[in-house]
Amino acid sequence: MRAVIQRVSHANCKVDGKITGEIETGLLVVLGVADDDTTEDLEWLSQKLTNLRIFGDENGLMNKSLIDVDGNILLISQFTLFAQTKKGNRPSFIRAARPDKAIPMYEQMIATLGKLLNKKIATGIFAADMKVELLNDGPVTIIMDTKDKENH
Repeated sequence: MRAVIQRVSHANCKVDGKITGEIETGLLVVLGVADDDTTEDLEWLSQKLTNLRIFGDENGLMNKSLIDVDGNILLISQFTLFAQTKKGNRPSFIRAARPDKAIPMYEQMIATLGKLLNKKIATGIFAADMKVELLNDGPVTIIMDTKDKENH
């Protein structure tokens, strides 16, 4: 799994002009599922997202997690995070999971994050033409890949 995480003051997702998910303080997480991702990857990333200390403390240092600030998550599926651009000018998405695998993984991520935060996770709609608006706070943007967990 690959995630682009942005600390936001607010964010929303619209499909056909209607808001499908909206948050105030929290994380906009754009999530890509690879064809070889496992439940272990999902569990690892969920823990990282909820415990990542990127929110300011009393001294303005990034010492607080999403849990500490009672923040929210807007989770957006995005297979294009696995674009391969090595050859030619048209990206290849061969590493991205097909919908029959990606949809259940995305839904499981929503459920797992909801359990960890004890709140509803705001979402987009899988494979829809989504319009995402955000106010990046900081800006703070972090890229995580579950394949990197094996190196640490």
